[in-house]
Amino acid sequence: MNKPRYLTKSRFKLAMECPTKLFYTGKKEYPSTKLDDPFLQALANGGHQVGELAKCYYPDGIEVSSLDYDEAEKQTLELLERDEVIIFEPAIRFGSLFIRIDILIKKGNSFELIEVKAKSYSSQKDAGFLNKSDKVDSKWLSYLQDVAFQKYVLQGVFPKSTVSSYLMLVDNESTCPSDGLNQKFKLTVDENGRRSVNLSSPLTDAELTNQILKKICTDGVVRKIYDTELTENRLNSSFIENIKALEQHYIEDKRIAEVIGVKCKSCEFRCSSDDEVAGLMSGFKTCWKNQLHWNDDDFRQGSILDIWNFKGARKLFEQNIIKLKDVTEEDIDAPVGPDLALLPKERQWLQVEKIQKSDSSAYFQNEGMRREMASWNYPLHFIDFETSAVAIPFYKGMQPYEGIAFQFSHHIMHSDGRIEHAGQFLNTEVGQFPNFDFVRELKKQLENDTGSIFMYSPHENSTLNLIGRQLLVSNEKDKDELCSFIKTITRSPKIVKKNSEKWCGDRAMIDLLDLVKKYYYDPSMGGSNSIKYVLPAILNSSQYLKDKYNQPIYGTNEMPSLNLKNKSWIQYDDAGKVIDPYKSLPKMFEDVSMHDVELLSETDELNNGGLALTAYGKLQFTEMSDYEREELKKALLIYCELDTFAMVVVFEAWREMINEK
Repeated sequence: MNKPRYLTKSRFKLAMECPTKLFYTGKKEYPSTKLDDPFLQALANGGHQVGELAKCYYPDGIEVSSLDYDEAEKQTLELLERDEVIIFEPAIRFGSLFIRIDILIKKGNSFELIEVKAKSYSSQKDAGFLNKSDKVDSKWLSYLQDVAFQKYVLQGVFPKSTVSSYLMLVDNESTCPSDGLNQKFKLTVDENGRRSVNLSSPLTDAELTNQILKKICTDGVVRKIYDTELTENRLNSSFIENIKALEQHYIEDKRIAEVIGVKCKSCEFRCSSDDEVAGLMSGFKTCWKNQLHWNDDDFRQGSILDIWNFKGARKLFEQNIIKLKDVTEEDIDAPVGPDLALLPKERQWLQVEKIQKSDSSAYFQNEGMRREMASWNYPLHFIDFETSAVAIPFYKGMQPYEGIAFQFSHHIMHSDGRIEHAGQFLNTEVGQFPNFDFVRELKKQLENDTGSIFMYSPHENSTLNLIGRQLLVSNEKDKDELCSFIKTITRSPKIVKKNSEKWCGDRAMIDLLDLVKKYYYDPSMGGSNSIKYVLPAILNSSQYLKDKYNQPIYGTNEMPSLNLKNKSWIQYDDAGKVIDPYKSLPKMFEDVSMHDVELLSETDELNNGGLALTAYGKLQFTEMSDYEREELKKALLIYCELDTFAMVVVFEAWREMINEK
């Protein structure tokens, strides 16, 4: 007997992104690039702890814990026979619509439906969830549609009752009422492998009274959603009629005709060519083949979705200009910059042009980079930070999502070419605020000379500015000294309040990412400038690097390392390509699939990948043996070390390219 097919709130959310996804989801033949284990992502941002904290505000609540649809619904209906009750995770079914509500409060004939989200909310900026045009703000739309869907289902089951809906969000204007609040929420695994959040000790009166989560009524904006015609990603222009249509299609497992566009860039239903050979299918390709009649060779030629940071894709789609081979310089509107550095649109056209000419060679603006290097002082310092920002703060007085800097790595390149992994910092002590010791150690390692300092993306600059603000309101005895140091190696934020101080330190960190954008491009990087893409690209294109790092010289007296010994970074695959060095590192999590490890390792230009964040979250919020803890710390040190060594390698390649001219 087939199991009933329920349109749940997660499936509804997926269908509101793209109705065709409803057909792909849950089918093994259509793999997804979403995490297999979403619990991992919650380790990084503290999402599960937020849900448990919300329950603490309702001490009389009763949990429906069963994962079985029928049993959970039965338990829920029994509880709802009471005149007054608070239920956590009640199961509500209306036809083939099925939801689990975070918190449901029943008082007589009235219900309060509360959806808890680990998303930051400002009563000043987000009041009403509407934008200046009186439309639902796009950043809140998916959350509010979720609530509207749940309200429709609950009202359908209890048509004569009054249903009020709420979002419970992280109040970014609040401050943590105590030290170690987040440490009270531990992630545990039972004997059946089911993971949950357990409260290690009761909340204090202060923690219950000074709430960092805020309940906001959504009735008005939900009515607006019901009354406003849908214009995108819908089967029907009415929100409620659209729910009914999606429900019927899902029951029948009927594929909804795709409408392709720029939204497809974020489609998660993709798979590698190896997966396709193994019999798996790409939902993304299926849609495009149906609409554009493309074959596999068409996909290999690339599309406008591949262009880095390209804002004109929607316009070209409307003109049916989709393949990169059909894009013209006028379509990109690429100006010729007055400087040697590439402007963003010039770089976009460079990417397109290399594809059109089947040119796989790397672009390097020799003279521009030569001028940049002439201004640098030896020894050169390469640093990388790992940071975390969780919803429930670590210390009293901290705001939600206030940054924690728990790790850095530091490489030095001397004027004679010597390279050394000169320093590192890692603080994963449970509940310990690391930021001030982080800066003290960074200062100790960087203050002994006037050498140039390099970062990759503005992340390090932003982190140090944040710590500077934290120091100003602290009672640290050396705060003035530390703040002065921070200003010597940073720039003030680009967006500052009126009359705020502005500065640019004498040793302000140099952004290698900015130099990549201006002077270097390798077609194998595709549309990404992340160091995770630049490193394998430059290793494959530089014979100098291949010759040098083919030998196990790293982690020797010749090239000291704090974590590795006799390491050779050059290994080749069956096709003769250099294997990405990140893939040669020890696995950070033994109990996590390679699929999820690869997804967590991915980075964009402005954000670190989730691998280190997840590891830090695991060290903070889960019970583990001393051995497990030490092994995870070792892995963190090695991964961060490679991040700064990758920067050194990029510099070395550029220096050799200049010398070759």
